[in-house]
Amino acid sequence: MLLGPYCGMLLADLGAEIIKVESAEGDIARSIGPHRVGPHNVYFASLNRSKKSVVLNLATEEGREALGELATTARGLIANLRPSAIRKLGLTYEEMKKWNPHIVCVAMTGYGLNSPYSDYPAYDYVIQAQTGIMGLTGDPTDPPTRAGYSIADNSTAIMGAVGLLAKVIQGTGGQVDVAMYDAMLSQLNYLAGAWLNAGDVATRLPNSAHPYIVPAQNFRTQDGWLTLFISHDGFWRVFCAEVDMPEWLTDPRFATMASRLANRDRVVSAIADLLVEATTRSWVERLAPPGLVVAAVESLEDALRSDQTRARHMIVELATPGGPIRVVGNPIKNWGAGEEFARPPLLGEHNYLTARGKGQ
Repeated sequence: MLLGPYCGMLLADLGAEIIKVESAEGDIARSIGPHRVGPHNVYFASLNRSKKSVVLNLATEEGREALGELATTARGLIANLRPSAIRKLGLTYEEMKKWNPHIVCVAMTGYGLNSPYSDYPAYDYVIQAQTGIMGLTGDPTDPPTRAGYSIADNSTAIMGAVGLLAKVIQGTGGQVDVAMYDAMLSQLNYLAGAWLNAGDVATRLPNSAHPYIVPAQNFRTQDGWLTLFISHDGFWRVFCAEVDMPEWLTDPRFATMASRLANRDRVVSAIADLLVEATTRSWVERLAPPGLVVAAVESLEDALRSDQTRARHMIVELATPGGPIRVVGNPIKNWGAGEEFARPPLLGEHNYLTARGKGQ
């Protein structure tokens, strides 16, 4: 629904021709959510713009042959299914190389092509649960909490695109094996390193606090929340000057990064008492100009209508006969190349690419 489609869409945005192979029923994402613009499902559109769609029955010899013919001129094949289905449908390099020895076959799965969990069903939710993401997210007094979006799906999609492009640049065909489980463990890098090398157990801290840096967390203000991240003593000196607290520079409990970490509760309490006295906006306007790392905790809606989003052209419109569909654009800006985004394909719209619809 998300992992494979997002990987392909990122590549389509960057100029690749992406042919989406669907069953006669179509990608399940075509029916998720209540929002539509004409015949287009908004959830589907957010992950499948600028692609072509062909309908093939890969359970038949005819369908697999049609896929093979497409593969003869393709640089890569992205498969986002369980390993058993990938093998059964012939979507591995061992099977596809007879059509094109230079093709790169990317298998994006929950747990990898070969592992004890290989054929377990995997969705973003369970990967977050199994890799410790949920256990590390949220307030320590609350239940384990998933990240607010599909972090495992999206992260693995990017890994898949990188793996494919690396193999293409290498100039040889082959198999790329990317697991959601592995992708999330890799992103826990320094937390994992602390346990692997020192037995330091990662825990949840109140208000999304950083395990080693103080203050680096969310603070209540008079009307909302402020994120403050003071990553070294130079920033601390600027902060103390801006909030008129010079005594914090000489207090041995506050003066250095090490002492602030050792006295976390006292330091955080003192800053919290200060920041709650004014509004979020007033603190941002006061602390951001001298270069401190500070921001209001915004809603998604606030972010989508912000000047920053507008300046980066991160909202784009896909023209369709039923009206425009607004989606989030591509974060990679290739200067001088320009950006072109096309509407998502209708189911089977490009069947002519498979020898007049062969394999339907």
